[in-house]
Amino acid sequence: MRSSLFNHAERSVEPGSFQLQNDRMLKVDLTGSGGFFFAKQGSMVAYQGDVDFAYEGAGGLGKLFKKAFTGEGMSLMKVSGSGDVFLAQDADEVFVLHLENEGVTVNGGNVLAFESTLTWDINRVEGASMLSGGLFNTTFTGTGALAVTAFGTPVVLNVDVPTFVDMQSAVLWSTSLSSSIRKTAKLGAAIGRGSGEAYQLALSGQGIVVVQASEGHPPTPKQ
Repeated sequence: MRSSLFNHAERSVEPGSFQLQNDRMLKVDLTGSGGFFFAKQGSMVAYQGDVDFAYEGAGGLGKLFKKAFTGEGMSLMKVSGSGDVFLAQDADEVFVLHLENEGVTVNGGNVLAFESTLTWDINRVEGASMLSGGLFNTTFTGTGALAVTAFGTPVVLNVDVPTFVDMQSAVLWSTSLSSSIRKTAKLGAAIGRGSGEAYQLALSGQGIVVVQASEGHPPTPKQ
């Protein structure tokens, strides 16, 4: 059998590592990963071997209360066993970050999977209020791999001057940056791409911010 389809055959990866199978799919070999990692609930598209998936909720009682209050956070599953696991989310682009004793703040909706060696918690952006829609994101610290998704090819901006980003378009930013909420002077000024254009995420200091080319997936119409 011959086909260009076979150009997309499974790639070999290093044991225990997070590597891209392609631009929109993550492959994780559980061998040598400490036996488990965490992934967004429902993100598995295929697996080979003896793999177990256990519902992890919001990652603990304290985080569960934060998630209920803020609407932020992730419904996680603990993936354990031996074999290969393939993850994806709505055909979004997937990117792998390798943290080395450092931190990054991520929009919870953009988190696909992460190694168990990373510590995480839900935090509120300074100056965010209910009026501005709040802004609660997930901070990861430590050493390990973190896979994130983007709906629309993103841009990575170096922040060395004050930078302002649509709140729904911000995928992640350096924890070294100071963050706050900026209110547009004229509420009727449609400067962003959606209904949240009156408020932006304001970042200053030295670091990076990743901005996706959308405000996320449109809501599913109610039946």
